[in-house]
Amino acid sequence: MLLASVAHMTAADKLKALIVDGQNNHRWQETTPVLKNILEDSGLFVVTVATAPPGPNMSSFHPDFAAYDVVISNYNGMAWPDTTSTALEKYVGDGGGFVSYHAADNAFPDWKEYNEMIGVGGWGGRMNAQGKACGHHGARLPFQITIRKADHPITRDLPPVWMHAADELYDSLCGPLKEGAILATAYSDPANKGTGLNEPMLMAMPYGKGRVFHTTLGHDTDAMQSVDFIVTLQRGAEWAATGKVTQKVPDDFPAAGKISVRKVIP
Repeated sequence: MLLASVAHMTAADKLKALIVDGQNNHRWQETTPVLKNILEDSGLFVVTVATAPPGPNMSSFHPDFAAYDVVISNYNGMAWPDTTSTALEKYVGDGGGFVSYHAADNAFPDWKEYNEMIGVGGWGGRMNAQGKACGHHGARLPFQITIRKADHPITRDLPPVWMHAADELYDSLCGPLKEGAILATAYSDPANKGTGLNEPMLMAMPYGKGRVFHTTLGHDTDAMQSVDFIVTLQRGAEWAATGKVTQKVPDDFPAAGKISVRKVIP
């Protein structure tokens, strides 16, 4: 859905986005093309993909993060070379944008600065203060999402509550996340083996001079067609890149009792 206000933009005018993939316990070969399509469909981004080698030798993986306005991680795999990890820290710390998409918050449990960037993560051996494993979800079902910070550029003008299509509802994540970074939550229903708590779904936080948007949503290509996932990814990536959101909320955004889906598979 190309926005009229950006329809005239040339490739040179658009924000440069880099998707990082190549290792994941999720189907990155299927989800990366959808991420790319969603971002480019906003009319704001031109997207490049950097695919890491399958391992175990990761020494050749050195994306030029500094060449982009925002980096989107669809990566959950082996540790990067120290020079690559340091380059990401410097890129975001110096003012770059970063987006953690779904299982990217499972990655790099031992990388302190990465955990500072994403706020909370799960699995990979992460443990909370009580010594319990972090990261859990029940069956993939539809669920409601509730805005907790309505004055943030990403969530501004979105409805206070809406329905999200069937997806994994991550719970029990842990990390250094500050409460003010939580944009939206969902209730983790004990009837679906949940915690009985409102769990963070959308987060936005600073890292140095940079900005990080974290979405736990979008497990597979079906869930990625939920219009709220599409819209919040587009808005979150723009905010991470620029600190602003210029996009209007589309007419097909879901309501409190209604799921809305849009075909985004290339």
